[in-house]
Amino acid sequence: MKRGLDILGALAGLIVLSPVLLILAVAVRLESPGPALHWSRRVGRFNKIFAMPKFRSMRTGAPDVATHLLPDPESWITPLGRLMRRTSLDELPQLWSVLVGDMSLVGPRPALFNQDDLVGLRTQAGVEVLRPGLTGWAQVHGRDELPIPDKARLDAEYLARRSTWMDLSIIARTAVTAFSGRGVRH
Repeated sequence: MKRGLDILGALAGLIVLSPVLLILAVAVRLESPGPALHWSRRVGRFNKIFAMPKFRSMRTGAPDVATHLLPDPESWITPLGRLMRRTSLDELPQLWSVLVGDMSLVGPRPALFNQDDLVGLRTQAGVEVLRPGLTGWAQVHGRDELPIPDKARLDAEYLARRSTWMDLSIIARTAVTAFSGRGVRH
């Protein structure tokens, strides 16, 4: 049932948001040289690496690490990228990843391929059995503000408590969090 809801939700989202996706893609291309999408290597279900699309929010040539690990993140982030990150608009292309089955609408956010600490803690807790999500339980509890152990703990809590009702609640809370920009550092 969850996979069916993911397909329907992703398809509806891609159709309804297609004008927004097109406008953002053009705006990214006009703002700075390079592609509109950045394909990030992420850790998926059963710790397999997959390519996850995001609207490019950084200048081309930025190191492929978590933003907080960059020496001067603000020098890499574009002005439009700052806005997209604060509102989570840069995440919209991930609806494609939900549609093709690499992701779910709700689940643990996919770790970067080099976030061994987070992947290790999630694996210890058995969370690797879940498809990563466009949003998740940890995101509605702090997003970037959460330390890695807290993210892994919340992901494990989601694994234990997940249900359709919980997923719908997380989606609703995500909309409020995304539009407020709360919990985003860069």
